[in-house]
Amino acid sequence: MATQHTYRVIVRGKWDGLTAESRTKLLAGVDAQGLDRFTFTPEGSLAYDSALHSFSYRFVIVSDAADGEEMAAALAEDQAETALRAAGLGYRDLRSTATDMDTMKINRKSRQPGARRTAARHRPVR
Repeated sequence: MATQHTYRVIVRGKWDGLTAESRTKLLAGVDAQGLDRFTFTPEGSLAYDSALHSFSYRFVIVSDAADGEEMAAALAEDQAETALRAAGLGYRDLRSTATDMDTMKINRKSRQPGARRTAARHRPVR
């Protein structure tokens, strides 16, 4: 079995051809959205504002590491399209960015309490 990696993918798009009913439904949901709209989930979290100009979907995608971020992005875009079509919502201009969480470097703060002050002392004087 191939190595599996976890990707966080943000799919962005613009609303297009929304019906009056769709607009009403989306606007009713704006107030109900909390911070959970910004979480990454396997089923996707939809986030948008009351202007109904654009939206973003946040997904967690697990796929083969050999397929890379491009495949994860394509899978997430497919899931977003499926969900939007199922809800009867018009969209256009989908684009996505993916981050491989298994290869992402985490910068940790220095454990040396005086490290920053020491570096500042050795700056050349002008």
